[in-house]
Amino acid sequence: MSVAMNTSVVGVGAGTTQNQNHNHNHNVFVYGSLLADEVVCALLKRVPPSSPATLSDYHRFKIKDRVYPAILPVHTKKVTGRVLLGISGVELDILDEFEDVEYTKTDVEVFLMDNSENLRVYAYVWSNPNDPDLYAEWDFEEWKKDHMNDFVKMTDSFMQQLELPESKPRVQTYETFYKQENDKPLDP
Repeated sequence: MSVAMNTSVVGVGAGTTQNQNHNHNHNVFVYGSLLADEVVCALLKRVPPSSPATLSDYHRFKIKDRVYPAILPVHTKKVTGRVLLGISGVELDILDEFEDVEYTKTDVEVFLMDNSENLRVYAYVWSNPNDPDLYAEWDFEEWKKDHMNDFVKMTDSFMQQLELPESKPRVQTYETFYKQENDKPLDP
């Protein structure tokens, strides 16, 4: 899931208000489940153009009992991902809802690998830096093979919930979806 963003308008910093966010496009660094076009499309109803990028001095962790990763500052480590370009304010709000309370939107700088430039972006950083459930290195290819199909279904469910007057937060949607998946009998 995780994402990083910034405004692409000169003079508008990462800490703009929600109304200001709707008037500008943003650039979004993704490093977890949002590396999958299928998940991005389920959320935004499109796949924006993107650029490969790295975030220095951060580490991407696995999270116990979760299929998506978390990032936290770790000196000398690096997280690879991509920057989604031209994200609207409405799309930024959707990503904020999707990242939920588990992540804090943080202003960081990424390195764009295709043109060797640095870009200020928002990164969704894990909210609990002392979380004992964080361990090891999260692997996108492993996630894609083992979890992507179910995660896309969960994301579709989240978007349906988001349209309801009393929608469930993403964490609750995730937990409900995966509990139902785990309660299903295994195919013979």
